[in-house]
Amino acid sequence: MSIKNNIEMVRDELTSEEKFFEKSVITERFVKKYKNAIIGTVVAIVVVIGGNIAYDMNKESTVRAANEALNELQENSSNTQALSRLQSLSPDLYDVYSYSKAIADKDIGSLEKLKKSTAILIGDLAAYESAQSSNDTSKFDNYALKQDAIYKDLAQVQSAILLMNEGKNDKAHEKLLLISDSSSFAKVAKALLHYGVK
Repeated sequence: MSIKNNIEMVRDELTSEEKFFEKSVITERFVKKYKNAIIGTVVAIVVVIGGNIAYDMNKESTVRAANEALNELQENSSNTQALSRLQSLSPDLYDVYSYSKAIADKDIGSLEKLKKSTAILIGDLAAYESAQSSNDTSKFDNYALKQDAIYKDLAQVQSAILLMNEGKNDKAHEKLLLISDSSSFAKVAKALLHYGVK
């Protein structure tokens, strides 16, 4: 019995070694067949990771340089070099700085230029501030016609007040009726309709 057991044990070992050898041959054939694709994939992954790291480092460096230029402008607003650096490094931050300076200086010309800004909210705020500075009903009306205007209802109220001051109560009434009941200016509009426009 022990010889029989030994023979079976040897046979099982040979079978497992054959299977291992067979799998190693299959793996070797696979690697040889797809060697270029495997190398290409590894190289592509390394290039993508390296490019990502370089992009992040460049972006961080640009943000840091733009912030330094902004700090220099806050210390000395007449620093033209810092202003041009800020404009080239971060056009949106440049527009925000220009907007704050235009508001502080009450510079309507700069506000008019900023109406075309691509920076978030700056174009909209500049259009509103320009209309408010000029006290022109047509500018308020043009602003209020914009679909995503932030101060749309406020512009309608201000336009109506200007029309009331000019004695054009019917037109003012029409402007105030455009303000929806869900607006935060609905109560103001109703009060003006009731007391201000006859």
